[in-house]
Amino acid sequence: MSPVLPLPVTESDHDNCAATGILRLVGQKWTVVLLALLAEQPYGFNELDRTIHGVSRRILTRTLRHLEQENLISRVRTPQRAEYTLTDAGRTLLPLIIALGEWAADHHTRRP
Repeated sequence: MSPVLPLPVTESDHDNCAATGILRLVGQKWTVVLLALLAEQPYGFNELDRTIHGVSRRILTRTLRHLEQENLISRVRTPQRAEYTLTDAGRTLLPLIIALGEWAADHHTRRP
């Protein structure tokens, strides 16, 4: 059963909803790509920069920081580099993102 929202639904209700923040984050252009890559193996910043074509270093840095703040990835500093890995929370989110992508592919209709 879905939670009952007070009517009318205010902007504050929307902003305070637990799902709003994660949906915004997942909806960002590079978030899903980063989560999928980090699910495979740990990466250093420069490796990610070389692996993902089209992302600026500034946006990559910002996205990694945001994912770290949300505890979806962790950053471990070694003497040679910073290494990023998926956290347990990130691992539990990834199947949900994959399911959403599969749903989108199954229901995608081409527009003229």
